Amino acid sequence: MAYGFTTAAYVVAAVLFIQSLGGLSGQESAKRAVWYGIVGMALAVAATLYGPGAGYWYISLAMIAAGGAIGWFVAQKVQMTEMPQLVAAMHSLVGLAAVFIGFNTHIEMTRIAGMDEAAKAALDGFAAVVAHKTGVELAILRVETFLGVFIGAVTFTGSIIAFGKLAGKVDGKAKKLPGGHLLNAGAAALSLILLIVYLQTGSSLALIGMTLAAFFIGYHLIMGIGGADMPVVVSMLNSYSGWAAAAIGFSLSNDLLIVVGALVGSSGAILSYIMCKAMNRSFISVILGGFGGTTGPAMEIAGEQIAIDAEGVAAALNEADSVVIVPGYGMAVAQAQGSVSELTRKLRAAGKEVRFAIHPVAGRLPGHMNVLLAEAKVPYDIVLEMDEINEDFPSTDVVIIIGSNDIVNPAAQEDPNSPIAGMPVLEVWKAKQVFVSKRGQGTGYSGIENPLFYKDNTRMFYGDAKKSLDQLLPMID
Repeated sequence: MAYGFTTAAYVVAAVLFIQSLGGLSGQESAKRAVWYGIVGMALAVAATLYGPGAGYWYISLAMIAAGGAIGWFVAQKVQMTEMPQLVAAMHSLVGLAAVFIGFNTHIEMTRIAGMDEAAKAALDGFAAVVAHKTGVELAILRVETFLGVFIGAVTFTGSIIAFGKLAGKVDGKAKKLPGGHLLNAGAAALSLILLIVYLQTGSSLALIGMTLAAFFIGYHLIMGIGGADMPVVVSMLNSYSGWAAAAIGFSLSNDLLIVVGALVGSSGAILSYIMCKAMNRSFISVILGGFGGTTGPAMEIAGEQIAIDAEGVAAALNEADSVVIVPGYGMAVAQAQGSVSELTRKLRAAGKEVRFAIHPVAGRLPGHMNVLLAEAKVPYDIVLEMDEINEDFPSTDVVIIIGSNDIVNPAAQEDPNSPIAGMPVLEVWKAKQVFVSKRGQGTGYSGIENPLFYKDNTRMFYGDAKKSLDQLLPMID
């Protein structure tokens, strides 16, 4: 009875998770999709607690309560600007959980191997499943356990470094130890050798050795990826965490964990590929820690950055017929989305055409800008992707850039030696006037100089984005 209920509940939960993923692809359906995920997860947890081999109710419920309380506390404290590093931190926990579960499976296999047949016959739950595996089945279980620990360990340390880079606690520039990719390759080769040893002997030392090698790979892999590729890294680590969960699902014979892990792993991999394509990056290059690079010095930039005050920007906006707003991470940092929404409302009320241009990797998390604009109640139909709006810039009167750098950098097209050479960008410099809301003259998160700021039709609107926009609002007719 319990097994039948658990199986049925897992099927329903899997369908809800699929519906959740599908709904998250659109802004209109995203809120409903989140609820699908919540209900699916609640059902999955309940079915697991009730299902075969369930036990330790008090500990399980206490852990669920503690985890829920911590999650609620974190959700109340974390700002939208901190969402990218929060996601990276969550990925690290998934990876660490996979490592712990893998080691627990290994301990169970070692314990059961020393039992006599009578003792094995008295086992139930997961232990009974392990006890009945022999020969090829036992070898497969060891491979599943080994892979789960390996992927989990890579995900754990990789996510910790990604968190550090996104939070500004670790230098965002790509850095490798002497030996570079050869160190990663050596650690991977060592892990493969240890897999063979583990298959033959079930040695704890082999599993521990591989775990240490995988920890190093995760650390060195993400350290070798620069800040410009961080949005892809977050998506890639999401994929890693999914595959780690799927591998552990196989070792635990948990069908739902396999399905959910495969969903997360495949969707994360697809998103990473789409983002790499949007950035003209090689997917393999990024996931291997940044193969490739520039072949010469970057192009020298002539001219100077010319500042403008709020009155000048307001005058240009009042005279314009068409306005495009390009949001970036600076908008998130300043929490300026509410002011952006109010500016949009006033401009549209004055009869002007206002649209938003969203680059696939704007911000530091896929979909970051879309979420912020939706939060500020910006109408969905005026929020356009890069491919939908790039051809319209030559006929646009005013472009306002709020805290963006790389996604509007003409060096991607003009400088073959730029770190972002070949990356598709928003061609804002083709508009009649461009205003850049920026805190200062720095090069931004990725450290790449932007020739846009020196062009004749560009003016720099310096200051905190929210304060700058709030200055503008009373001046819009």
